[in-house]
Amino acid sequence: MKRDVAIISSGMSKFGKREGKGLIDLYLEAVEEVIQSTKLERIDALIAASMSPGRYENIMGPANILAGLLGIEEGTVMRVENTSGSGGAAIFVGYQLVSSGRSDFALVIGGEKMTHLSTEENTSIIAGLVHEYERKLGITLPSYAALLARAYMNEFNAPQEALASVAVKNHLHGSMNPKAHFQKRITIEDYFNSKVVSDPLRVMDYTPISDGAAAILLTPKDIALSYTSKPIIIKGVAGATDTLVVHERDDFLNLKAVEISSKKALKESGLDLKNIDLIELHDMATILEIVELESMGFYKRGEAWKAEMNGENRYDGDLPVNTSGGLKAKGHPIGATGVAQAYEISMQMWKRAGERQAKREVNHALSMSMGGFGNNAYTVIYEKGW
Repeated sequence: MKRDVAIISSGMSKFGKREGKGLIDLYLEAVEEVIQSTKLERIDALIAASMSPGRYENIMGPANILAGLLGIEEGTVMRVENTSGSGGAAIFVGYQLVSSGRSDFALVIGGEKMTHLSTEENTSIIAGLVHEYERKLGITLPSYAALLARAYMNEFNAPQEALASVAVKNHLHGSMNPKAHFQKRITIEDYFNSKVVSDPLRVMDYTPISDGAAAILLTPKDIALSYTSKPIIIKGVAGATDTLVVHERDDFLNLKAVEISSKKALKESGLDLKNIDLIELHDMATILEIVELESMGFYKRGEAWKAEMNGENRYDGDLPVNTSGGLKAKGHPIGATGVAQAYEISMQMWKRAGERQAKREVNHALSMSMGGFGNNAYTVIYEKGW
């Protein structure tokens, strides 16, 4: 029988331009917070997520390096790579190890060091997410997001102010997150004054290039209660895929991997959409926050943009989304993002989120970590264990 899996501790480095800090340094910064809060003496599994440490820093086997520094011996150690969804995939692996009984203390960590390379070099690395055929036609992830935004705006008569509302909201949340890359609020005017990157999307629509790491510690629920009176239970975690070649998809305005992974995770958890009090999702571009909410079923098609404009998804709204600041303001060190989502949810459930603490009670939450442009997705459902 599967064991109930709990988060008993979490940690996160400061995100942003971390000069003089490499991937391993960032990993250790996140791990230190985890260990200090639990006084843990043993880790028997280490799952480290990163997308491209080889190209970024010429590091091979970062999980092995970290395991050596932490003194982990005779444990299960591996690196998980799933492009921009690496963190979510790492949580999936850690969950499986603990639920199956193969591990009692699994440290899941994600991180990336990116800012030391130029924008052009980063673009070249990240372009590897796109199928070779489409890459030859000049397609990049930012241009895909622009195509999605234009198609959505045309189909549902959504104004560009809706995209601006997502950016303003997530920068508001980031301004209250001391670990976020951007901690400055912006206005609608700031948004429209920013440069166009790929029409209709502007600089303020996209996530920045960031450095950072985040970690969570997983144990079975019965062991968790020896370390904390407030374990967070992972009720469900599931992955799903879509076509890698985006132009082969039947419906460009629905991210099938996001839809299916969330349905599978909710089914496993025994919950449904109306039970979810808070969401952390993959807003590499503002339009993705809107389309992902609809793909998961939280809003009908063509309706999520209205919720963004009326403030429903703010930290003090009816359905808070990306209280961390999201990828947009918190930052997107690629391998870290999925685990950082879990970190934010733990802060919200433990009521340690400070100014950005959700006004509604967070008993259940959902995070969604997406690989590529919806090529695959991992969804995690969380529940208060007290």
